[in-house]
Formats: sequence, structure tokens, C-alpha cells
Amino acid sequence: MPIIVNLDVMMAKRKMSLGELSEKVGISLANLSILKNCKAKAVRFSTLDAICETLSCEVGDILEYVSKEEFESNGFYTKHRH
Repeated sequence: MPIIVNLDVMMAKRKMSLGELSEKVGISLANLSILKNCKAKAVRFSTLDAICETLSCEVGDILEYVSKEEFESNGFYTKHRH
């Protein structure tokens, strides 16, 4: 799937741990970890809203679309393969 989740980048910019974000957003650590590691099959708008509000960012700061060619040629495929 050529959608990359940059949640770890935004968390680092805000100096926030996964546990802290989990607590503030109200989503389990396990589910947040699945999202962060590009293993999620879907994400609710309410979850994106809570994450963006907590991290003071836009959805585009967290989710990034890349072409299938770029996805495969840059190693995203092997890193994020389900």
C-alpha cells in the first residue's frame, strides 16, 4: 500500500512518546503502534482528528501518499509490507 504513516516523525518533532500520545488520544498503545508501523488496514477520522489535535498538525503531516513505483523502489515495500 503506497500510503506511508509518518507518525513517528511528528511525535519526534513534538517530543512525545507513543505512550503519552496513546494516553492523550485515548487509543490503546497496541493500536497506536499498529498505525505507527504501517500495519493498520484502516483508521477512523475521529482517531486522525484526535492525533492531529494532540500533535498540532495536519493529516498530511501524518499520512503521505507515494506512487507505487516510488513505494517499491525506495524500499517502502519491504519495510511496510503486510
